[in-house]
Amino acid sequence: MRLSVSLGLWQDRPPEEALETARAAEAAGYPELWIGEMATWDAFALGTAIGAATSSISLTFGPLAVTVRDPAMIAMGVASVAALTGRTTGVALGTSSDVVVRGWHGRSRSRAATALEESAIALRQLVSGEKSTVDGSVVGSQGYRLRLPAPKSPLTIAAFGPRALDVAARHADRMVVNLVSPATAGALVSGLREAASRAGVTPPPVAAWVVGAVDPGPAQLEQLRRGVVGYLAAPGYGEMFRAAGFGELVDFARTRPHPRELLAAVPVEAIAVVGLLGSRAEVAAKAAEYAAAGIDELAIVPATGDDDPGGAKTLAACRSAVGPFDA
Repeated sequence: MRLSVSLGLWQDRPPEEALETARAAEAAGYPELWIGEMATWDAFALGTAIGAATSSISLTFGPLAVTVRDPAMIAMGVASVAALTGRTTGVALGTSSDVVVRGWHGRSRSRAATALEESAIALRQLVSGEKSTVDGSVVGSQGYRLRLPAPKSPLTIAAFGPRALDVAARHADRMVVNLVSPATAGALVSGLREAASRAGVTPPPVAAWVVGAVDPGPAQLEQLRRGVVGYLAAPGYGEMFRAAGFGELVDFARTRPHPRELLAAVPVEAIAVVGLLGSRAEVAAKAAEYAAAGIDELAIVPATGDDDPGGAKTLAACRSAVGPFDA
């Protein structure tokens, strides 16, 4: 199993802590850092700063919302970071959520799976140095070619539903799943393999973003509890937590209580469903469950706090605990 790190971009921590996490990931020997984009940093600006603050770790941007950033914007951004930092760069695409796409950016998520596929095709052309030729029905790019050196970025696609799995099977160098239990991860791996079989292609490897906290303190646990609140009522995720024994919590979440009330009802055990939490032995055992489910890579999203800024202790401990696997 391969290991990588994803920035948590936690809302309860200073934004600049992302640089500490990047340095900690490199110091612990992780080969790749995922730089997402939601409410805080522009991903490419942060990636450039991280390139200046570290020496060799590769950078993957995303998953970026395909109905917010178009293929030419994404290709220009990743090529800019590659040229300015000299780093190996990758790109991950996803469809994001209604809150982000419709609420924050005023864009439509209609036909999101089509947008995902069309973006993947166009982006593949652009990062390879080709002139874009995609006349998409939702998004596309025609006639643009990067002026900067082509970064040759590998393409990752985030998938959860069946249509996204089909897109990942046909167009991704890697698929990523976010905040899922080993059981759900296994079902998604199976779905990807079935989609690849239908398309007559070899399925790409699968990475899973998992939260991580080794021997966590109260601040880290509170942070991780906050992190799952938004998923409890979501289609698919709610069913995952229900299957793990938290049906009453899911039912309560779907009554749309005030976030404070829902947070107060989230037990620590719910976090452990979707992450590496506890002692080193417990972390190693959970990593083995993901491996058995068919996950090829764990992208650890470390919890942080005043006693572990940037998640350095957790990242080092996870690297040690999952020692039998390859980084």
